[in-house]
Amino acid sequence: MAKPKPTAVSAASGTALDFSALPEGCIAHILSFTSPQDVCRSASVSSTFRSAADSDALWDRFLPLDYAAEISHAVSQIFPSFASKKQLYLHLCRFPVLIHGGAKSFSLDIKTGKKCYMISPRELLIVWGDVPRYWRWTSPPEARFGEVAELVCVCWLEIRGKIETEMLSPGTLYAAYLVFKPTTSNYGFQHQPVEVAVGLVGTETPKQTVYLDVVDREWRQRNPIVPRGFSLFNLGRRRIIGTQVSMPPEITRNDTPAVDCGRSIPKEREDRWLEVQIGEFFIDGVSGELEMSVLEVKGGHWKGGLLVQGIEIRPKALKT
Repeated sequence: MAKPKPTAVSAASGTALDFSALPEGCIAHILSFTSPQDVCRSASVSSTFRSAADSDALWDRFLPLDYAAEISHAVSQIFPSFASKKQLYLHLCRFPVLIHGGAKSFSLDIKTGKKCYMISPRELLIVWGDVPRYWRWTSPPEARFGEVAELVCVCWLEIRGKIETEMLSPGTLYAAYLVFKPTTSNYGFQHQPVEVAVGLVGTETPKQTVYLDVVDREWRQRNPIVPRGFSLFNLGRRRIIGTQVSMPPEITRNDTPAVDCGRSIPKEREDRWLEVQIGEFFIDGVSGELEMSVLEVKGGHWKGGLLVQGIEIRPKALKT
């Protein structure tokens, strides 16, 4: 059975218009005002729509204006000679490119074409990060960057990352995420919130708290006020070592922050790392340096057993 032709009713004459009769370039121009998802759906309407939906002129509209400059900073020339701009777009969505000497990765949001970045651990400011007794550097095969930071043992946790707002897509709501993974020797994060913030350098930034552990949810539901049970200061400076934790069995794949007792908790990503949202910000033309921070400096207790992959900045998925 033949598919019906795509038509629309003219408001002026009340007659049906056959979109298939329009030139391919005109259809591609109309589709450029939709989204990449809508374009892919439209390809099933007719052969004319399919040809327009694959045109380079259309997909060039979805690519950021400065994408060529971004990928020119790639650590290695990993780009083959793509047959189309659509193939290039999908490649940049699926395979982050290491740029700036491996200090960051660059990719595109598959739904919108907006720019995404991850700041590598070496590019982050990690207090005591160069002291082996507190932090060490490892190279797990599943990591995006050549090295990740492994927390050995600290009582003062401070991680900060910065990125220029000009690098991000304008008119876009972004969210920042700490990407990490607990080791088998993880301890000290149970029952203890971590303070996070995102904002322009030099401005007062509102802070919120998140959890970096993924267990003991029942305990937090019974104890909405966080105790100081592991503090060095209120336990006569005795060092208390927590128990090991395990990875959660469930996998969540959306941008809505997981919340427990009013605080964000980690979710598992498709790459099997964990992430927790540390803040949101809207890029509205204001230039400056954006800073993201992760702090646990008030409790005074010891904590360790955490692999830090980086801080990712990507467009925030809006609820529909």
